[in-house]
Amino acid sequence: GYSKVYQEYSRAITQLYPDIRIQGENYPPTPFNRFMGSLFSYLKILSILLIISGQNPFILLGLVTPRAWTWSQENKIFSCLMAYFLCNMMETHFLSTGAFEISLNDVPLWSKLQSGYVPNIQEIFRILDSQLKINQADQLRHRIF
Repeated sequence: GYSKVYQEYSRAITQLYPDIRIQGENYPPTPFNRFMGSLFSYLKILSILLIISGQNPFILLGLVTPRAWTWSQENKIFSCLMAYFLCNMMETHFLSTGAFEISLNDVPLWSKLQSGYVPNIQEIFRILDSQLKINQADQLRHRIF
């Protein structure tokens, strides 16, 4: 996932720029996404329990039993696995922001939250190079004046 991307980028930046301190953290999901992640987590458990128990919730609700429910009762193992993986996929989707930011001397250089995408490592190096050149020029200018 994105934590692996962050670790790879951090390692590559440290190799090329050993004096740069790399720091990272996970950005938490929004309250809505946390709610949706929890909802799918409970839905996963509930659906597996219903499939295993064989209880038909549609009769209790006064609804016509869908063919998908009948099929799930005939194929319980596959249905439980499918419910687990589908709900788990949705839960992960809502709970994983995959967001990280890159800063140099507390100056933000790049943010996945703002840009909406993960840059490749060459783009990160170009951003760092240009920022380091700007910082060197500023330091040189301050020494002259």
